[in-house]
Amino acid sequence: MRSRQVKQKRIIILISVIILVVLVFIAALLIKKFSPSNKVMDLKEYYSVEKNEALVILQDEVGEKKALYLDGQIYIDYNTVIENINKRFYWDNTENILIYTTPSEIIKAEVGSQEYMTNKSKSKVDYQIVKTDGDEVYIALDYIELFSNVEAKFYKSPNRVVIKSKWGQEFTYNKVKSAAQMRYKPSIKSDILVQLKEGDTLISIDPKENEKRKEVNNGFYKMITEDGVIGYVKADCLNEAYKEKLTNDYKEVEYPRISKDYTINLTWHQVTNQEANNSLLTILEDTKGLNTISPTWFTVADEKGNLNSLASELYMERAHNAGMEVWALCSDIGTGVDMYKLLSVTSQREKLEKELISNAIKYDFDGINIDFENITKDAAVHYIQFLRELSVWCRINGIVLSVDNYVPSEYTAYYDREEQGKIVDYVIVMAYDEHYAGSEESGSVSSINFVKDGISNTLKEVDKEKVIVALPFYTRLWKEVDKGDEIKITSEAYGMDTALQILSSRNITPKWDEKVGQYYGEYEEGGARYRIWLEEDRSFELKMEAVKAGEVAGVASWKLGLEKKSIWNIIRKYIN
Repeated sequence: MRSRQVKQKRIIILISVIILVVLVFIAALLIKKFSPSNKVMDLKEYYSVEKNEALVILQDEVGEKKALYLDGQIYIDYNTVIENINKRFYWDNTENILIYTTPSEIIKAEVGSQEYMTNKSKSKVDYQIVKTDGDEVYIALDYIELFSNVEAKFYKSPNRVVIKSKWGQEFTYNKVKSAAQMRYKPSIKSDILVQLKEGDTLISIDPKENEKRKEVNNGFYKMITEDGVIGYVKADCLNEAYKEKLTNDYKEVEYPRISKDYTINLTWHQVTNQEANNSLLTILEDTKGLNTISPTWFTVADEKGNLNSLASELYMERAHNAGMEVWALCSDIGTGVDMYKLLSVTSQREKLEKELISNAIKYDFDGINIDFENITKDAAVHYIQFLRELSVWCRINGIVLSVDNYVPSEYTAYYDREEQGKIVDYVIVMAYDEHYAGSEESGSVSSINFVKDGISNTLKEVDKEKVIVALPFYTRLWKEVDKGDEIKITSEAYGMDTALQILSSRNITPKWDEKVGQYYGEYEEGGARYRIWLEEDRSFELKMEAVKAGEVAGVASWKLGLEKKSIWNIIRKYIN
């Protein structure tokens, strides 16, 4: 009996021990599961930065490309610089020249040099300004800071530079409530990146996304420290978020401009040969209130920067005697010149600039009007640099610089009207060719909504004091021929009087189209359908009302000689 009791007691003890072991095991598992990891991750491992590299932290994000860290100097890759820090740095990949343009200076540095040229003056720094590694270009951070609104701070272990350049942008900040950890992943089991102290300031990386993913991320927010470490912090370890714009005391350089104290009334005079210059006084007889004329004197001749010229001293004398300024036009239309090849090489681009300025001085131009309409997307950065450099020489010599532009659209955004509006004196928006010679459908050359949209969208990028709106003195007669499987469409451009005569000679009475803001007429002849949207007094006055409402710097017109005589009275009603 007693033996049995002892045996039972032993069994109970054994079961108790087993239960205790299981409980200890379960407790150990629970502790392991719910207790935070104390393992600290090496930031060098986290960022994987080599000895001669440095990570680039752009306020709240890590740059796509690492910087070079050589001889104690940080070198930032060119694309990061122009996309995130200062887009006015320009790299000539053919002649290996780095250029920075201010309102009065063109500053050049060559690869591997510690010297840079400001116009004709030489300066020296104690580091190489620009380095290349094949096609990769890197600019010394100290040199970037000479010309840029940027604040940079370098940290070691690992090498990283934190750059502040997103001035005016609003960021969401949080302060740490008490000692906490920033972890590699949104989990208490993840390795620790940074031990945070009470009062440390963190920037929220995409605060909306943080809130959205708070539950998914176990109550963690994705944050970045002031020294550029990105990781996850428990939301309940942070004080309430607050927003603040990034500001400093830096004053951006403003490009001084030559502006007129009157409203511009400009017209283009198409000059195709020297003899056409002699018609100036005759063609001006019916005009009223005109104060600026732009003869089409120059075209780019080749990719070396040479010009074809039809300039005339007698024309200049007659125009000035008539009380008008002359803004000579330079065009790339119909030249066959590859504008990328011309503008992407500094020596060729400078040749073109010098040719224009020397002609302006020789003939005493009041202004230069650039009409480059064949700029491709890959040529755009070189085109803008051309305008920057040309603006310096125009400013020095008191020459007005104006630039012709298409109406804003997604496919012409690379013309960078915003930058043009900062560096040139006048931006001219050509509010015509809504439907042009190569259009796939017939339509108005310049409907009223096309004009209004062109003005309002330009004013989103350029100050109104710099905007001139160009209107058409012409229209198109469209011919539509039904080929069975398609309708073949062609057109011809006509002046105002001729267009009206085309309809009246066929006893066609045009009808007013309220939506387009023009009279419309059509007829059939020789198996074809002809359609026309007229430019005349009523349609032109609607456009002038839109120009006036925009409070812009003036109006321009293409081209002299195609207008009705009465049009000048309409223009004068709004510009006088």
